[in-house]
Amino acid sequence: MIHPSVRLRELEQRARRRFGQNFLVSEEAVDRIVRAASLQRTDRVLEIGPGLGVLTEQIRGSGADLRCVELDRDLAAGLRQQWPDLHLIEGDAMRVDLPEVCPPPGGWKVIANLPYNVATPLLLRFLAHPGIFSSMVLMFQREVGDRIQAGPSHPSRGSLSVQVQVRARVRHVLTLPPGAFHPAPKVHSVVLGFELLPAPDFGGVSARVFDRVVRLGFQHRRKTLLNSLGSGMMRVDAQSACDAAGVDPRRRAETLDLAEWRRLAAAVDAVRAAEGRQEPLAEAPDTDEADTTDA
Repeated sequence: MIHPSVRLRELEQRARRRFGQNFLVSEEAVDRIVRAASLQRTDRVLEIGPGLGVLTEQIRGSGADLRCVELDRDLAAGLRQQWPDLHLIEGDAMRVDLPEVCPPPGGWKVIANLPYNVATPLLLRFLAHPGIFSSMVLMFQREVGDRIQAGPSHPSRGSLSVQVQVRARVRHVLTLPPGAFHPAPKVHSVVLGFELLPAPDFGGVSARVFDRVVRLGFQHRRKTLLNSLGSGMMRVDAQSACDAAGVDPRRRAETLDLAEWRRLAAAVDAVRAAEGRQEPLAEAPDTDEADTTDA
């Protein structure tokens, strides 16, 4: 394995902070990430941000059908020079047409050492397409990984935890220190595996309504559910929804499990419909879920 610093010199490049580039230098980590995807020759794989091709080489060795999306045009040129036959799309993974990049049938696997600053929105984008993707092995800042995995009453539990866990089964693959990368970030990283649920259960409401209720519930972490929900809808509706869902309105959002969130989302939707509320449910920002970029 050629050290990234050597390869960057060959390409007359440096790691670009604006792209969140931290390249793996640990062969063991590369091997474990690819093995976690359980690749077969019949698999189809999407790699986001192949960079210097460290993971790419291992994935190609599995014989799987591989497609890559790379934002950095200079690194893309280096990848084409190394593997002229590589199916490489130059572009932003947040903007590319996923159904076009990953055509039917579904069952695509995703493998990526994601830049910290886009890891959360990319994760949610992939999870919104269970008909395209079946599983993922992705890198995150450890703090974000803790949020993703956090169960009810865990101090790290937030809206991201619920939004992910209702859509996928999550498992820990490995934790990596800063020294596993070049340049070394200031934080630890974690690799997580995801098995997407083909038909996520949102309690009988749309994914959009479910997500809005969850984000609203977590909008003010130190407040009760009634106060948090009441900041984005009529307080009387929030009280009625909690009563209908069998959820104590004095509880805090992080204590609810998935079943309770499903009941609450359905109750909010039903109460608002019964009262003839025409205004849309307020959209709450993911303020407690933002990735940090201290790399």
